[in-house]
Amino acid sequence: MKAGTTSHQSRVSSHAASSNVPDLGYRPVPDIFRLPPGMNFGPCSGVAINSKGHILVFNRGAHALMEFTSMGKYLRSLAQGIFTLPHGLRVDAEDNIWATDTGAHIVVKMDPKGRIRMVLGVKGNSGEWHPAGHLRCFNEPNDLAFGPAGEIYVTQGHGKGEPRVHKFDADGDFITTWGGEGTGPGQFNVPHSIVADANGRLYIADRSNQRIQVFDGDGNYIRESNHPGTPCGLCMCRDQKHLMMAHGHAGVIMKLDLHGKVLAASGGQGKRPHRYGEAHFLALSRDEKEIYVADTLNWRVQKLVQK
Repeated sequence: MKAGTTSHQSRVSSHAASSNVPDLGYRPVPDIFRLPPGMNFGPCSGVAINSKGHILVFNRGAHALMEFTSMGKYLRSLAQGIFTLPHGLRVDAEDNIWATDTGAHIVVKMDPKGRIRMVLGVKGNSGEWHPAGHLRCFNEPNDLAFGPAGEIYVTQGHGKGEPRVHKFDADGDFITTWGGEGTGPGQFNVPHSIVADANGRLYIADRSNQRIQVFDGDGNYIRESNHPGTPCGLCMCRDQKHLMMAHGHAGVIMKLDLHGKVLAASGGQGKRPHRYGEAHFLALSRDEKEIYVADTLNWRVQKLVQK
């Protein structure tokens, strides 16, 4: 479905300067992950937390997907040899693990034991949406979100891929798509991250357009907010009234309202604790007292705890 025709006047402007907003109220806990001898993270692209509080780290190293306790103790590696270029990572309400691979052009669903239960796309094959309504292949899938009825929304288009959002039912059957390259409402330039609220509204970090766009579950454009820089990773807060955002190369972690207003922020560029090369994706603990931030350039995931 094509994006809606809501006027540009519905856009909300909000700037990313952390100096103008309150501190986020979290402090770093350095180097919590205890990896086995000889094992390292590669560039860390994604992080997620399951119902046990275990931390899943998605990285571009020899062990692409690892699971740790909440205290950072290594538990296991999953899906060895499956991924080409790890990107996004989500855990659903049933503790299924979902991963996007921009290099292999696939989305993979694993059950909590790590058994692959669904693959969307064809590994190693990229493709575009067909006007007749067929979709067999992705072109660089970035992230995914789940609707209230189990719908699956996948954003694609990281580099050369056509930037779009694809909608599937809970069984993985294709429903519709929208997007295309551009700067207008409903168009994208690297739709990097996507989350849904309890009402089925979708919030998409349109990274290279430096904004967050909001849609209903059918792809109708509602509004947008401006976020100068590289808005990368989004996470919906439990109250369904706020978003957390990893602001890419600025290295700033932000709390936003659903209209995109920045309410609090902290962090920055660098290599010290709570500094980031690229704050790529983030995850919240169930009580939101902990934030985990995946950093592709510093090859690590940092833990932040409430002060």
